[in-house]
Amino acid sequence: MSATAATRSTAMGKGAFSSLAYRKNRDRAIELILLACALVAVFTTLAIVLILVVESSYFFEHVTIREFLTDRMWTPLFDDAHYGIMPLVSGTLTVTFVALLVAIPLGTIIAIYLSEFATHRMRESVKPVLELLGAVPTVVYGYFALLMVTPFLQKFMPDLSGFNMLSAGLVIGLMIVPYVASVSEDAMRAVPRYMREGSYAMGATRLQTALRVVVPGALSGIAAAYILGISRAIGETMVVAIAAGMQPTLTFNPTEPAATITAYIVQVSLGDLPHDSIGYQSIFAAGLVLMLMTLVFNVIGFFLTRKFREAY
Repeated sequence: MSATAATRSTAMGKGAFSSLAYRKNRDRAIELILLACALVAVFTTLAIVLILVVESSYFFEHVTIREFLTDRMWTPLFDDAHYGIMPLVSGTLTVTFVALLVAIPLGTIIAIYLSEFATHRMRESVKPVLELLGAVPTVVYGYFALLMVTPFLQKFMPDLSGFNMLSAGLVIGLMIVPYVASVSEDAMRAVPRYMREGSYAMGATRLQTALRVVVPGALSGIAAAYILGISRAIGETMVVAIAAGMQPTLTFNPTEPAATITAYIVQVSLGDLPHDSIGYQSIFAAGLVLMLMTLVFNVIGFFLTRKFREAY
């Protein structure tokens, strides 16, 4: 081999090595950027938890956990202050339960129709309308519940209060239908086509195939949709603040006014209380309870999703 050829071969080798090293460094840099983006969510969550725990510790220096969990009154802004969180918890759970009575059946039926019965044109027309409902500001839903749903319910229930958990829960249920329907429909459409064809080959109708094959096959995704709806209902603020009355009463009767945890946080966060007061610090204790409630539902949903995924 001549000296010129050897030099050219060496240069080409160095160029290939340099190009390979460049690509590796570029891929490594992209990986680090993606990792940093992922860690932002993790650090944000940890920061929220840390703030709630630290600020709540100041609250619990004045209020015992026993009093916090067993007292039946929540009046931290009154002269005769009581710090029992159960009235807020009962209001939150009642509104959430009413909302799920609307969102889960309606959202599941819509998902089954869009996945198994609707034509392509109908599906492409209905889904954007559903998603548009999720884009409406929640304060609009709140006034809709107060000025339209409550007067309508009072025609059938004359003793119904102007502020009540029933109308708030019904409207929140309608508000989270798009979340439940969209996620459930995506899970159903992900069921393999051969499962449907096998059902049809056995003589099953479309409805039987949808209920006995597609829905069981998509249970993990449907369960995730339900948990998403629960979390969305628990965390709703403006609808309950406007329509439910913001009266912390320990009751599970949806026809009565009540306050939820989120509505109380809004009430106190208006800036009328000094930041070092026990009343202001109570919102962090309430927020901690809200976070734990959401965490419990999400953990339950995680295990249910994994169980259904393993089963199918």
